[in-house]
Amino acid sequence: MATNALSTGPSSADVERALRGLAEARERTLELVAHLDDEQLQRVHSPIMSPLVWDLGHIAAYEDLWLGHRHGGHALLHPELANLYDAFETPRAVRGEIEALGPSGARDYLDAVRTRTIETLSERGIGDGVLCEMVIRHELQHCETMRQTLAIAGLLSPSDLAAVDEPLPALEGAEFLEVPPDAFEMGASAEGFAYDNERPRHRVPMPAFQIARRPVSNASFLRFSAQGGYARRELWSPEGWAWCEEQERAIHHPAIEHGHPQAPACHVCFFEAEAFAKAHDARLPSEAEWEKAAGTLDAVGRVWEWTRSTFGGYAGFVAYPYREYSEVFFGERYRVLKGGSWATDARVASPHFRNWDLPQRRQIFAGVRLARDAH
Repeated sequence: MATNALSTGPSSADVERALRGLAEARERTLELVAHLDDEQLQRVHSPIMSPLVWDLGHIAAYEDLWLGHRHGGHALLHPELANLYDAFETPRAVRGEIEALGPSGARDYLDAVRTRTIETLSERGIGDGVLCEMVIRHELQHCETMRQTLAIAGLLSPSDLAAVDEPLPALEGAEFLEVPPDAFEMGASAEGFAYDNERPRHRVPMPAFQIARRPVSNASFLRFSAQGGYARRELWSPEGWAWCEEQERAIHHPAIEHGHPQAPACHVCFFEAEAFAKAHDARLPSEAEWEKAAGTLDAVGRVWEWTRSTFGGYAGFVAYPYREYSEVFFGERYRVLKGGSWATDARVASPHFRNWDLPQRRQIFAGVRLARDAH
């Protein structure tokens, strides 16, 4: 697909850059699990998350599929593992029950795939570079997913815990920014790498609005909770109130209470974000509002920020290189998040990157940034 091209042809410099990116991603993956024993790697820490060792096998299988098989034209190294490590064939709910590779076997699989990837790219080049970049970013995104599992299990490293708990910068000036009416170009340009759901770039007319300069802090969210936010039915959507009633004890996530008061509130679900906004005579920004204002906001990238927008394709959307990346998630069920978190690699995060999740999910490193209509 021409609009996804990264280079005009293979070269040794392109290959070196790709291999360096692959090596850096792998270093981060292995560093992430280096302090864990085999039992911690194989345990199901949450029913909505994979055992960490499954993630390792999945990373290897994904790289082998796209770089060894699709790009290189080779047979899969381990075809018997293809369905096992396919995210759709093997949903999270069953990943702890199946006979998968153990930690040693998963590491051997990673090594074997990488050895052939290096040989393949050295012989064939990187083509337009899209598949290489996709594989690199896929592994980096799984590092964040694995950190979500580690957070649930209480196994984050001291450096990660410090990143979570870093206070927001002091607020200077008005709490809300005034964004004047104007049209802007939304989405990724035709040049460089982007995911299919970020394209095509399109012009969006925007009325004036206000948006908070920084995300909501732990202290602010605790006040909402202490003042009965979880018991005030009028603050919640029907779906949000149903979620509240399903909880044994509808209350903020423990990380909010135990974190630094001035750190961004994290592990907030969409329903909670929506109710918090209503309690403060505000609302959540739309995805377009967030993206338009992104260059002027403070503390972007500390926590993912919920928008009120549902996840769907832009007009002219074309699935690439496979439908399961995003198109199967389009519809009313998923909400868009923007900005990235402390655990998101800079290579992945951009103003037009679109994350999405179910509105009841708290495992994601997500918080709240408020918006208001212009006065």
